[in-house]
Amino acid sequence: MVDLDSPVGSLAVPALPALTPGARRVLDAASDLFYDQGIHAVGVDTIAEAAGVTKKTLYDRFGSKEALVVSYLRHRDARWREHLAAHLARAPEPGVARVLAVFDAAVDWSRQHGGKGCSAINARAEVGDGHDGNAVFPEAARQKGWLLTLFAELCREAGLARPDDLARTLMLVHEGAIVTVGMETFDQPLEHARTVARSLLEATPRA
Repeated sequence: MVDLDSPVGSLAVPALPALTPGARRVLDAASDLFYDQGIHAVGVDTIAEAAGVTKKTLYDRFGSKEALVVSYLRHRDARWREHLAAHLARAPEPGVARVLAVFDAAVDWSRQHGGKGCSAINARAEVGDGHDGNAVFPEAARQKGWLLTLFAELCREAGLARPDDLARTLMLVHEGAIVTVGMETFDQPLEHARTVARSLLEATPRA
């Protein structure tokens, strides 16, 4: 779990509810299907069949498909944050290397879990304008807001000038690379993003 006593502990993912075995099977099946095929393309019948449960069990455990999508995003986000925390732990001292640990984590994560890009970005692309009451957009926005705050905190810890502005630039570099992963525009976009971020950080004066 994310260390709540670490410098980024205040940014830890909220505790997730415990799942019954049936709910876990539903969530695991839905997570694979949503990420691989898209949210709208996957119906609850398909999820229930893949999980080996009835559709009634799915609704009993999650209430609605929308709630299941949000749960999928939150659990994937929790896994990402734990993965990221492990990379940050390898660069415990404030500085450029610690900021770049976010990019190192993203490279590693993409190789293991992210061939189609970011689940939150992909989900956001499938919902409305964010003002229709759909719970998916606020969840995706929350995850991205968290990462922006993390970048700002790491830049501030590193003593870099204008950390909030720098964080916004790093966020654009990072997110652009993730979208490029999903679009397959060119090879190794996250590695390229890390190189760009390193040049930017090393050129930034101290506060």
